Amino acid sequence: MLGKKKQKPRRPAGHFDTLVSSRTTVKGDVHFSGGLHVDGTIRGRVVAEEGGDAVLRVSEVGSVEGDIVAPHVIVNGTVHGDVYASTHLELAEKASIHGNVYYNLIEMAMGASVNGSLVHQNEPAGLLSRDKPYDAAGKAVPDEKSEEEESVEVPDKE
Repeated sequence: MLGKKKQKPRRPAGHFDTLVSSRTTVKGDVHFSGGLHVDGTIRGRVVAEEGGDAVLRVSEVGSVEGDIVAPHVIVNGTVHGDVYASTHLELAEKASIHGNVYYNLIEMAMGASVNGSLVHQNEPAGLLSRDKPYDAAGKAVPDEKSEEEESVEVPDKE
């Protein structure tokens, strides 16, 4: 057809360099490039190499207990932590995220759930999450709150 350009795919399709199998639990941060497919459990941050076009896929039986920072993220399993997807985020029907989601472009299937905020971002995700302090266990260190915020009392219902 006249005037029709061949479109570049939104994300790299199908090639995954690394597999965390369903019988595997990784404790600690995971830094990767290329493609990472998770069928098992990762307890720690999952961070893609900066400047690449990395893809993280968490399958229906996979889980991540920590923050995720990658350009392309596909979730059909469980994530307990914040997700920073600088290019594309796909939440399949069995996706369950317990944390905030920072995205540029998002696809969400019926049945997917997010227990947190959905925040549209135009900046690269790596810049957003690298400023956040983490302890030795990979957990986010809470921001220091003012005394006013810490001493909030909730009245009892009668």
